[in-house]
Amino acid sequence: MTTVRLLTGLALLLPAAAVAQTAAVDPTGATAQGDVAVTIYNGGSSLVQDDRQLSVNAGRNRIEFPDVSARIRPETVNLSGPGFSIVEQNFDFDLLSPDKLMDKAVGQEVTLVRTNPATGAETRERAKILAANGGIVMQIGSRIEVLRDDGLPVRVIFDRVPPNLRARPTLSVTIEAARGGTVPARLSYLTPNLGWTADYVALFDAAKGAMDMQGWVTLTNNTGTSFTNAKTILVAGNPANGGGRHNWWQSPGTGGSGAIDQAGTESGPRERLGDYYLYPLADRTTIANAQQKQVSFLDVKGAPARATYEYLNSWMGSSTEPMSASSVLKFSTSKQGGLGDQLPAGTIRVYMRDARGDPQFIGENSIDHTPMGSSMALRTGEAFDVKVRPTVEQRTKKGSQRWETRMRYTLTNARPEAVTVDLAQQGLWGDTRVTAQSLEGRRVSADRMEWSVPVPANGSVDLSVTFDSRY
Repeated sequence: MTTVRLLTGLALLLPAAAVAQTAAVDPTGATAQGDVAVTIYNGGSSLVQDDRQLSVNAGRNRIEFPDVSARIRPETVNLSGPGFSIVEQNFDFDLLSPDKLMDKAVGQEVTLVRTNPATGAETRERAKILAANGGIVMQIGSRIEVLRDDGLPVRVIFDRVPPNLRARPTLSVTIEAARGGTVPARLSYLTPNLGWTADYVALFDAAKGAMDMQGWVTLTNNTGTSFTNAKTILVAGNPANGGGRHNWWQSPGTGGSGAIDQAGTESGPRERLGDYYLYPLADRTTIANAQQKQVSFLDVKGAPARATYEYLNSWMGSSTEPMSASSVLKFSTSKQGGLGDQLPAGTIRVYMRDARGDPQFIGENSIDHTPMGSSMALRTGEAFDVKVRPTVEQRTKKGSQRWETRMRYTLTNARPEAVTVDLAQQGLWGDTRVTAQSLEGRRVSADRMEWSVPVPANGSVDLSVTFDSRY
């Protein structure tokens, strides 16, 4: 009679010692990769070029390439070398694991080893795996048993590793070789999940009107594979990835915060590739899987910088309460009087020293790819003591399509020193004109006016402006 009972003690994640294999990962951490070069793009995609020496026979050969990226895009693979041509390629991404090993063993026989906790004596039985769906069901003679993890000493020994399971991500290529021998070959492919970002640390000294800027590259590898002693080049820019054209109302950029006041026009010595800048690492490096690695690429001392305040009123309307002005750090990336470099897109974190001389964090913001010579306005937070309240004092209809709007902007300063607020009024649609203003402003675009408003220490000031608009 067939019986069903629970067999306790098998962990679903089987220990390596419980598995008899015909092949194993090298415990020394050695890699099958050759001379590796990696070109890493901002968007998390990378080009891997792996130079290896192949031993081939004349005619058809099946060559295996272990230690490729587990996230390889097989359609991008290119294998080049003298005297051979590619017939077929396959990517075996079904990696060896206890769960996969058990899944592949369904319908096969294994050896079940039980250890008596009291005596240490082992008993062995042959068992056929019937199912591995949410649990392991096996047949031992005429019995049907279900394995579960109760912590008791039970092991499963497999006769072999299934041929379609790999200990490491492996690309297999069938080639036709004109002659036998050892030939050099270059394997190239694209992979996602290997990318880099730029991060900046700025130490601002308000008294000196200067800042120190340190730039860091952060490499992140989640490909499932380490790249050993790789020559590494970073590419700053936004290569297209097949997403199609951007519509005119869509920004094709990386979503920077608008920190560029005026784009620069200076050229620097950095190597360019098309419309991108290259940042090669000085030394070869190992980019380990599931690792972040940081490398310095910018170190500038005493670059001119100043703190200021900005306020944007996005439409000609009133605010119910005073609003904080934005704290803004202004500086240049120019060769003369600036950072003197192109800045890849990233995050700038700003610090200032307190009264005790300790650096304290005061805010951060992102920047887009920034050419050299740009004027920058980095918003680091909201001012505690500097407020602006816009008010519509009067709005009068002047005709069938024209309106006159009289605005008053009340600026207050609770700081013990005078400040200047760069105030902007946006939303000047149509042919809006300024017919009166208490302080001369400047039209910076079709729908925007700006005023630099001085506000005395522990005081307030009103800016009055009259707009004539057509709706």
